[in-house]
Amino acid sequence: MLQPFGSSSDRIRTPTGERPSILTVPNKNLHIDHDDFREFEPFEGETDFIPRSVPPGTEPLTVVGVDMQKDFNEAKHYTSEYMTNLLVVRRGQQFTINLTCNRPVMPQDDFQMEFLIGADPAANKDSLVVVTFGNRPGASWTGEILGNKDNVVSLGITAHPKAIVGLYRIYVAVSVGNGMQRTEKDPNTNVYMLFNPWCPDDDVFYPDDAGRMEYVLNSTGLIYQGTADQVGERGWVYGQFEEGVLDACIYIMDACRMPIDNRGDIVTMVRSASALINSQDDNGVLIGNWSDDFSMGTPPTTWTGSAKILLQYHSTGAPVSFAQCWVYAGVLNTFLRCLGIPSRLITNFNSAHDNTGNLKTELIFKADGTPDRRNTRDSIWNYHCWNEAYMKRVDLPPKYSGWQVVDATPQETSDGYFRCGPAPVIAIKDGELCHPFDCGFIFAEVNSDLIHMKIDRYGNMTPFKVDKTYVGKLIYTKSMTSWGPEDITGTYKYPEGSSEDQKTMALAEQFGCSRDNSDYPTSKLSINISAQAGFVGEPLKIALAFHNQGDLMKSVKAHMEISVTYYTGVVSSDPFKIEDFSLDVEAYQSSTKVFDIPPQEYLSHLGPNSSLEISVTGQTDNERMSEVKSVSLKLPPLNVMLSGQPQVNSDMFVIVSFTNILNFPLTGAKLAIEGAGLLETQVYNYRTIPPMGKISRKVGFRPQKPGLRTLLLVLDCENLPDPKDLRFHQNHHTGPVPAGGGSTDALR
Repeated sequence: MLQPFGSSSDRIRTPTGERPSILTVPNKNLHIDHDDFREFEPFEGETDFIPRSVPPGTEPLTVVGVDMQKDFNEAKHYTSEYMTNLLVVRRGQQFTINLTCNRPVMPQDDFQMEFLIGADPAANKDSLVVVTFGNRPGASWTGEILGNKDNVVSLGITAHPKAIVGLYRIYVAVSVGNGMQRTEKDPNTNVYMLFNPWCPDDDVFYPDDAGRMEYVLNSTGLIYQGTADQVGERGWVYGQFEEGVLDACIYIMDACRMPIDNRGDIVTMVRSASALINSQDDNGVLIGNWSDDFSMGTPPTTWTGSAKILLQYHSTGAPVSFAQCWVYAGVLNTFLRCLGIPSRLITNFNSAHDNTGNLKTELIFKADGTPDRRNTRDSIWNYHCWNEAYMKRVDLPPKYSGWQVVDATPQETSDGYFRCGPAPVIAIKDGELCHPFDCGFIFAEVNSDLIHMKIDRYGNMTPFKVDKTYVGKLIYTKSMTSWGPEDITGTYKYPEGSSEDQKTMALAEQFGCSRDNSDYPTSKLSINISAQAGFVGEPLKIALAFHNQGDLMKSVKAHMEISVTYYTGVVSSDPFKIEDFSLDVEAYQSSTKVFDIPPQEYLSHLGPNSSLEISVTGQTDNERMSEVKSVSLKLPPLNVMLSGQPQVNSDMFVIVSFTNILNFPLTGAKLAIEGAGLLETQVYNYRTIPPMGKISRKVGFRPQKPGLRTLLLVLDCENLPDPKDLRFHQNHHTGPVPAGGGSTDALR
């Protein structure tokens, strides 16, 4: 390592006593300083004498200026969006640096560039990289002289496609006699090195432009929530290019002590990231909270994006409160895209949970047909969010490259840490669960069988129905080409009952996934639940249709319970609606029972991120049937207007208003507004919004970057089940807006 100067008297001086920008160190004792490459102690017997006069053109070459060519390089590397004064480039692709010297560079001049990363850079760990020019061999990075005009030499540098990702310090070293002269540390020449999905030799290479635009460069996305039958959505500002976010992502790796030499390996990076985003065991970014008390932090439903979370973590060094699955997934998506890893956010509807690879999720009913909440241990989340990262799995055969599941929500430990993945999606689909990492756990989340069990007074349980299609019923992500969903269920599982599906399930069992293969008697009776869900505060109409496929009339004793359920499948202990009734169903006919539920019966029971669960059981003399359905209620709309010139650095305004059309007051309301490249998160609090009460807010902002921008607005209330959000997009131009180019369109 380069030894730092001891005192200022030891430093090299010019004849006038001024410090030069170049320092001399003999080659025979070359060392690199651990952190800042500051200065050098002269060796015993050496002198800092510099000749006062040399023949013209033969004076030692010195570097007097380094131009990182920021605008030129970033345009080619698709990094112009990053709000930083430092150069951001991608590995495996050439970037240009111009050196201004004291004289023109001659063929005999020998110089090199040195790139250092981390506190203890070492050549054998690729954290100290020497780039040479000319015939002298260098390290894994390549360099070439692109041009030489007057005293300026233009250098092309290409980092290795597997180079360490992070912030590098740069020095220029010139061979002078038996020593090397090096430029002093200049923080302005530090350079960020990212993964490169445009480079075929990088393990994150994505094969088409549309995918790279969406999965790397899009800074706003959609998160799908609700139920499989009533899919809702919320916007999320990833904000991977916002000022300070890239530094925060690097800080996360430092704070959690991720080894520097692991930061170039995509599999290790992604696996570590799934642990770093949660704070469960490594002081990571987010603290989870699935209770209804968020008084010590921010409710998960109030967050509109990742930037505020990451910047708070960076500034305080303390985990941020609070998160649930979609917040973990949103922040992880930001982390991955910020570093150049193609990624997308996934929602699995009816997601089996806490089964540790067991493909049996049991719902238990008492002998009288009522749900047995106390003995039901398994849970099925209405939805669960995770991420997929696109990469080459160099540790596995080529078949398993592509999209990999990675989940930051702390559920189960994997190799001692709360993390999950990367798991090849294709391995999950084919039931090949022997491959790393955590394939069995994810397989169970999308493939478990839902088994209905009857418990007698002695505690004995008897299965009477199995539903093989309920779990993993629908898997969504944002479309690559529009503001709508893409159904990717087929990438995780084959059609239920197909020969491929049977082969997958059989193979999964060979790898340890336990499944109940009992033959259950086929019932001639079935129940279908339908619900007309309007706005919160409106009556709810429920229709229960009993179908008889037998050749005899059936007299059915039925029981219905309606309870408030959280999205994680946790049902309130006491149902607010219980109905017992009887009906006759003729052979090969259906009979329907309709219920109108007034709003006053359910309103006081609703909470954040909650829905209604309808549980129905029916039994005859010799048959039993049951069905469960979750219902989400819609929320009143927000009204948004944009005004001003859609031009970079021009003033614009957003006016958002909301009228409470419900017949009850909204409490603890929070209006949040955010837009990547437009507006940092703004939150406005309203204690109460009475019935027919109206709120309005005008907020000014100035677009910072050209291109299509999205503004996200969220209204969150304590006594509404889900936040209401609205997204607007606007195309901002650096020049005058062409005809029609300044219109503002709601995305929904």
